[in-house]
Amino acid sequence: MITCIRTSSENPDFQKLVKELDADLSIRDGAEHGFYSQFNKIDAIKYAIVAYENGIPVGCGAIKEYSEDTMEVKRMYVPINKRGKGIASKVLKELEKWSVELNYKKCLLETGKKQPEAIRLYTKNGYKIIPNYGQYKGVENSVCFEKEVK
Repeated sequence: MITCIRTSSENPDFQKLVKELDADLSIRDGAEHGFYSQFNKIDAIKYAIVAYENGIPVGCGAIKEYSEDTMEVKRMYVPINKRGKGIASKVLKELEKWSVELNYKKCLLETGKKQPEAIRLYTKNGYKIIPNYGQYKGVENSVCFEKEVK
């Protein structure tokens, strides 16, 4: 059974999973990895989720305030050998629920065109493609999504 805990970026399991995520992204993004990594620091993330299966960390995600009514979803990751079990959807739903509890109305996020499984995850969970926002404007490899949360 998958259980999720609410934590922060200080959680060692969250940090371990983010290191795995960064290693995966450095391969996928290639030369563009330096650009993206500057926006993915986890020093001050107050709202992080770690998913566990039998006490083992198997997924993570985080949210941070983007604007007065919007949270940005960051650092979503499930190890390759644990994918296909609904873990990422469970983490994402928990992040959305937390956003609502904190009185935010929307979640938005950016992912890369080289991450088709992420694009499928967000589409499957009701996210709609929007024009690239903020630092991702004009970035060819980026795909941005948004969802109203209730």
